[in-house]
Amino acid sequence: MEKRWTIKQPGDEATVRELAESLNISPVLANLLVQRGVTNFNEARAFFRPQLTDLHDPFLMKDMNLAIDRIDEAIRNNERILIYGDYDVDGTTSVALVYSFLKNYHPNLDFYIPNRYEEGYGVSIKGIDYAAETGCSLVISLDCGIKAVEKVEYARSQKIEFIICDHHTPGDKLPQAVACLDPKRLDCPYPDKNLSGCGVGFKLMQAWCRQNQVSEEPLFEFLDLVAVSIASDIVPIVGENRVMAHYGLKKLNASPSTGLSSIIKISGMEGREMNISDIVFKIGPRINAAGRIDSGRDAVDLLVSENESLAEMMSIDINVCNETRKDLDRNITQEALELIASDKSLLSRKTTVLFKPEWHKGVVGIVASRLTEHYYRPTVILTESKGLATGSARSVEGFDLYKAIDACSDLLENFGGHMYAAGLTLKPQNVPAFIEKFERVVSESIHPDLLVPQIEIDAELHLRDIDDKFYRILKQFHPFGPGNMKSIFATYDVFDYGTSKAVGKEKEHLKLELIEEHSAAIKQGVAFGMSQHLPRIKNGEAFHVCYSIEENIFNGITSLQVMVRDVKFP
Repeated sequence: MEKRWTIKQPGDEATVRELAESLNISPVLANLLVQRGVTNFNEARAFFRPQLTDLHDPFLMKDMNLAIDRIDEAIRNNERILIYGDYDVDGTTSVALVYSFLKNYHPNLDFYIPNRYEEGYGVSIKGIDYAAETGCSLVISLDCGIKAVEKVEYARSQKIEFIICDHHTPGDKLPQAVACLDPKRLDCPYPDKNLSGCGVGFKLMQAWCRQNQVSEEPLFEFLDLVAVSIASDIVPIVGENRVMAHYGLKKLNASPSTGLSSIIKISGMEGREMNISDIVFKIGPRINAAGRIDSGRDAVDLLVSENESLAEMMSIDINVCNETRKDLDRNITQEALELIASDKSLLSRKTTVLFKPEWHKGVVGIVASRLTEHYYRPTVILTESKGLATGSARSVEGFDLYKAIDACSDLLENFGGHMYAAGLTLKPQNVPAFIEKFERVVSESIHPDLLVPQIEIDAELHLRDIDDKFYRILKQFHPFGPGNMKSIFATYDVFDYGTSKAVGKEKEHLKLELIEEHSAAIKQGVAFGMSQHLPRIKNGEAFHVCYSIEENIFNGITSLQVMVRDVKFP
């Protein structure tokens, strides 16, 4: 698929020059910092050396004082508290963090994860009934609840109060909870709007520590869970998330919790220094798989476990769930692609909406992501559950999917989510009308450029400028993720040194050796799935490459190579 290259707006020239001089770094690296809002020495120090003292006062969050007062009351009265969370990674890590930390000070706790298939997303009647049956008078909901107006009202009728900790966009009306903690509340002055659900749970416990004059050091031991939530929920890794991800990764690599350690081992990552990408592709999917295939409670049981042998057995079970998930994902994705390819009317649309009642509910979100990557357009994948069409939606870069779904809300029973990902439920008889209305809404509002995959390039770079010092500083930009993506560079008019070749089982990849005119620098590179370009490259044509820079370790020798994202011929 053809990709469009866009070059980021460079930083102010004078600011870049002054920053480069003060830090003794190249103008290219200084420009990367300015693009990220880092404009002076002190800001650069905060960026490269995040400190836990940089975290905001949790009491800046609207309703935080009410939440802490209610928790303290529950502890004084020895009330039973139910920690309630969603079944995905963010929800299960949230529950594991709050439950594991708070039980040290108030053992009269329980936790609850709704069943994806029986209860669906968020706060459920069954969960509230469980709270009533087990004598819980206070529920702390994590990563869900901000739209649960009727459910919270039902809980009040059962003499159960709620503290809601969420990070999703609220509806027009807030639930009648004791406290609604959500940085996205319009009336919430909290400075950082990008927290994960687990991040909000962390701030709740941080506030409790401060009000009760308890050391925060034991709480910081749970930052590995926060890092897993930040990476898996794909929230921006800026501000507080950058600080928490930084320290969470340090904990994950040095001394992870028993449960996370067992997942690291089963995923083959033991002994490797893990980064955000490893969490996204190795750890997160295994935690998620429990809720997709069996029960999200299994994931929490593992994450709160302190018994190594028991955690090892549970991680094996979760790994089996993950293998099942991969099979379902692969098969349903292939079926969905065949459905589109066989229908010309579907191929010509600006959206993809597919509904098949027998598709597995646990993987429709993954399938939606796969199809979005393949056809690069807003996508909704629906299955049937309890007589309703239910599923997941994914968007393309720059398009507000949540807003488009909201415009179709008259056809929906329920929906929620973010700009790029959402969940929705509707009556099966409304699916055809939704397909047409969603197509119309998107067609009228999406810019044509957004339907072409974009590679955002940070800066132009000469191959001769890629050296050990450059990479050593570039490496300190991590943790990488939304808001601080791994830098992509472009080099124009490069040539084959003469040794580039196709590699791989099907000779589908390229191993490159690149040179520029007027330079002796030779840079090795890898271009996955781009072997179609080899004839023109070997013919001596000049071409442009955009790429990231990586370390390559072979036979104990470390060298730098470019990981090519795209090739264009002028």
